[in-house]
Amino acid sequence: MKLKKRARRLLVATAAATALAATSLAAISAASAFPASDDAAGATAASAEHGGAYQEAYQKYVAVEVLEGVFERGDTDVVDRYVWDDYIQHNPVATDGAETLKNLGVELAEQFPDAEYDVQRVLSEDDLVVVHSNVKMTPDTLGMAVVDIFRFDGQRIREHWDSGQNVPEEDSVSGNDMFSQVTPVKWWPSPEAEESSREVVTAYVEGLSEQDVTVVDEFVADDYVQHNPNFPNGAEELKSGLADFFEQNPESSYDVKRVITDGEFVAVHAHLKNNPDDLGMAVVDLYLVRDGQIREHWDTLQPVPAESANDNTMF
Repeated sequence: MKLKKRARRLLVATAAATALAATSLAAISAASAFPASDDAAGATAASAEHGGAYQEAYQKYVAVEVLEGVFERGDTDVVDRYVWDDYIQHNPVATDGAETLKNLGVELAEQFPDAEYDVQRVLSEDDLVVVHSNVKMTPDTLGMAVVDIFRFDGQRIREHWDSGQNVPEEDSVSGNDMFSQVTPVKWWPSPEAEESSREVVTAYVEGLSEQDVTVVDEFVADDYVQHNPNFPNGAEELKSGLADFFEQNPESSYDVKRVITDGEFVAVHAHLKNNPDDLGMAVVDLYLVRDGQIREHWDTLQPVPAESANDNTMF
């Protein structure tokens, strides 16, 4: 069963990365064709020969392999192969370094032998990868909605950010869960569609950063599908909810840290604060854009703690 699950995830990850099936198939064997090297410059040069689409598909494969290896199998070898020793960690409960990640894998395998990192969707652009997952440490639980963001340096992972929240037990306002996709899958959108997706979401979040809810009229589809458990479906409902939030939090801010676009999907990593004194939340908003409109939205929100095991902040 696990082999079938991994094969399905890998197919999704590689197919979404490239418009050519041949490139996707090549990415599946990329891990063995280009083993990780201690020479970052050499590794980068090797992947560059095959173009950006190949590298991005390879990065998707590696990101999923590392997450499944550490959390599901307690596999330390996968960390040795794909993670730099001086790995930079932004998760506030972990320290820097690949050794910490290896120790985590060993501990999780002992405490949670049935843990599952159920990957839902994977994006990659340039040296960044976004993985949206339902993480369950024990069976028959709702688990957490987690978004991991990895930065690659050559063929290995150099840096990691994340945001996660518990999946609520009560039904969502919209009736949608935090992971499913209602909009039909479109496997190979054109480069023009990808650029349009980026432009739409960039303009949208810039407007929201200025508390301008009229951007909903311009960029959000009327039948917008919502996966945030606290918001209903629909553009008008979204606009009303945002207006209420801004009225209650006139000094709120949404500081965008990074934007990753892959086909019709756009991920926005941001620091949301209700007021200047608020520690705020680490947020990842994930949008599906089609025909110039935002059609569907997923997110995770994690409070920023007062103290952290590392000095890197969550951003």
